[in-house]
Amino acid sequence: MSLWQRPLKILQAIAEHRTNRFRLNSLKGFVSLFLVGALLSVALAACSGGDGSNSSTENPTASPVAASKSNVELTLVSFAVTKAAHEAIIPKFVEQWKKDHNQTVTFKQSYGGSGSQTRAVIDGLEADVVHLALAGDTSKIEKAGLIQPGWEKEVPNNAIVSKSVAALITRPGNPKGIKTWADLAKADTKLITADPKTSGIAKWNFLALWNSVIKTRGDDAKATEFVTTVYNNVPILTKDAREATDTFAKQGQGDALINYENEVILAKQKGEKVDYVVPEVNISIDNPIAVVDKNVDKHGTREVAEGFVKFLYTPEAQQEFVKLGFRPVDETVAQTKEVTDKFPKVKTLGTVQDFGGWEEIDKKFFADGGVFDKIQAQKKR
Repeated sequence: MSLWQRPLKILQAIAEHRTNRFRLNSLKGFVSLFLVGALLSVALAACSGGDGSNSSTENPTASPVAASKSNVELTLVSFAVTKAAHEAIIPKFVEQWKKDHNQTVTFKQSYGGSGSQTRAVIDGLEADVVHLALAGDTSKIEKAGLIQPGWEKEVPNNAIVSKSVAALITRPGNPKGIKTWADLAKADTKLITADPKTSGIAKWNFLALWNSVIKTRGDDAKATEFVTTVYNNVPILTKDAREATDTFAKQGQGDALINYENEVILAKQKGEKVDYVVPEVNISIDNPIAVVDKNVDKHGTREVAEGFVKFLYTPEAQQEFVKLGFRPVDETVAQTKEVTDKFPKVKTLGTVQDFGGWEEIDKKFFADGGVFDKIQAQKKR
């Protein structure tokens, strides 16, 4: 039977059935004709061999919807302290994309604690691109089915696009004489830091404290004892890094604040007087970037999203990160005099890989009932 004969046979059978068995009034006749037409359409689609799949999902880099638009909107979801950097970089990308593609890109931006942002994306915040404080958060979005496995290999440097180290901010003149991590365990020293349950930087802060013991020949028992003592000196755990900074700087709480080095540099650039120390034993704070596959395919924005991610690795964008206090991932930028003059050299630098990667770190330290919860339960009241 030919392509056209099958649907016509179906139509004929329906018509004969209707004539022989029913006497329809005009309204019912209209409904019947509507249903026949719908069935005919389905039959034609079946005969043509279509499977109903979305062509932009099968070939997401060639989205006819996005290509035909003169205006495209991207949603960027990032952790709090990247806001200033992205606000400097985005206009440069928009200008370059317009020049190369004759397409105007606008951005929706959302900033907050990395853990909170991760949960928001998983719960339905339709990010096209996520720039989070740690790869463990990006992996959670992957496990939720929104990002395809292998995202770390789709861009340079295992998807790490910005990095920093931990800094200790003190009161003017450093009256408590805080110079090393060990000084934070002094009984008369109050420390401000964020909560690792909601903040990516707080996880880094915890690791920096733990790492300071392990890298100086201590074991887990000594590290647990030290970190417990330090957290006994924390009067409040804030939601994210920005709130921690406000608690220390604006509310005047604490003798010291652990924060990203880039936050300190940015504050100084804004004219604030900040006393700080970058400990010689430190942790490499690595921040990954990723395209949220499910959302870009839904929005038809894959090409633009991937273009933005790629742009963040260019020397032009990396220089903007440097200006705002991030250590560059581009080696040519890292070797410039501006970088070597701006950033103190770290003698002993720990990495996430030293502790088995984020899956192992989260399981050991930050999962319910993990080391952090046990430390919190032991805090002096």
